[in-house]
Amino acid sequence: MTPPSQGVSQALARITASRTTAMTDRAMALRAEGRDIISLSVGEPDFATPDHVIAAAKAAMDAGDTKYTAVGGTARMKAAAALHFARDLGIAVPPGQVTISAGGKQAIFHALLATLDPGDEVVIPSPWWVSYPEIVRFAGGTVIDLPTDASGGFRISPDQLAAAISPRTRWLLLNSPGNPTGATYPAAELQALGEVLRAHPRVLVLSDDIYAPLRYTPGRHATLAVECPDLADRILTVSGVSKSHAMTGFRIGVAAGPAWLIAAMEKLQSHSSGNPSSVSQAAAVAAFEGPQDFLAAWCERFRARRDLVVAGINAIPGLSTPVPDGAFYCMIDAAPLMPRFGDDDALALHLLEHGVAIVAASGFGGRDGFRISFAADEARLTEALRRIAAAVG
Repeated sequence: MTPPSQGVSQALARITASRTTAMTDRAMALRAEGRDIISLSVGEPDFATPDHVIAAAKAAMDAGDTKYTAVGGTARMKAAAALHFARDLGIAVPPGQVTISAGGKQAIFHALLATLDPGDEVVIPSPWWVSYPEIVRFAGGTVIDLPTDASGGFRISPDQLAAAISPRTRWLLLNSPGNPTGATYPAAELQALGEVLRAHPRVLVLSDDIYAPLRYTPGRHATLAVECPDLADRILTVSGVSKSHAMTGFRIGVAAGPAWLIAAMEKLQSHSSGNPSSVSQAAAVAAFEGPQDFLAAWCERFRARRDLVVAGINAIPGLSTPVPDGAFYCMIDAAPLMPRFGDDDALALHLLEHGVAIVAASGFGGRDGFRISFAADEARLTEALRRIAAAVG
C-alpha cells in the first residue's frame, strides 16, 4: 500500500516557525535537563494577573458561563473592549465595530487572510514582530521590507513610505510601542504618514497598539485612527490584555475597525476557532472595566528595569542599545562582535550556552544583534547581564 503523503501545503512551506517561541522552548528544555537558564526571550510580564481578574474568571466558571458565545465575542466583552479603545487609546468606536479573538495574533491573522490575494504587497517596517511577515507569506502576500535603525529611532519616514507604496500595496503594518525595539511614533510623525496614505485609498493600515499602556514618555499615546480620523474607515487597531494585565495565557485580543472588515474577520473566525473562551472573556471584561491604577506601578517597575538593562548593556564592550520608549524590550547592536561569532544566530547560541536565552535580531528582520525582554525581576536581569558580559568578554 502506498503510504499517505507527508508533504505540507505550499502555504505552510512559505513560512518558518516563530524564532521567539523556538528559543523559549529551547530554554524550557534545557531547564528541564537541570541547566540554569535565564530566559529573556519571551514577551511576557512576570507580574501576577490582577486579583479582580482572577476572581471574575472563577465567578464565570461557578456561574456556568462555560458554553459557546457569539463568534466575535459576547455583547459585554465587546462593550468592554470599546471602553478600552475610547479610554486608553482615544478611539471612539461602537461595540459593533469591535471583535474579540483568541489573542491579538489571531486578530492580525484573520485580518490579513481575509483581505490579501496572491501578489498583494504588505509594507512592514523592520525590525518587525516575528509573526507579521510570516502571516503575510502564508496568505500569499508579498512582504515589502522598510528597514529602520537606531539612528532614526526605529521609525519609518514619510518619504520611505511613499517610495514603498505601489499599485499592489494592500496594507501598512505599524506597531507602536514596537516589538522588538520599543520605538513609539509621536503624533506629528503619524500625521505625516497619514498625508502619504491619503494619496493611496486602497491601502489599509493595521495599527498594533497592544503595548500602548506600557510607555515611558510623557503625554498621551498617539495612534493613527485618532491622529488621522478621516482615514479611520481603513484602519484596524489591535489591542488586548496580555501585556497590560499580565494575561498572556487567557488568549484574548481585541480589534476595532470598519464594519466590513470586522464582519470579514468574524466570518473567518467562525470557521477557524469559533468564539474565544467564555471564561477568558469574562476575565477580560473585568480587566477593562475594573481598576487600572496598578498600571502606573507596573510601568515604574518596567522603567527601572529598562534603565538597568540599558546601562548594563552599554557598559559591555561590543554591545550597545538605545533607550526604548515603551514595551519591555531592548534591541541590542552587537555588530562589533560579528567578526568573532560570524552571525547573530551563532551569538545567540553562545549566550544560551552561558545560561541566557535571547533572540537574534535576524529573527525580527534585523541583523548583527539580539533582543532582550526586560520583563523579569531585577535580580535575574542583573545576573543575566553578568553572564552576557562574561560570555562576550
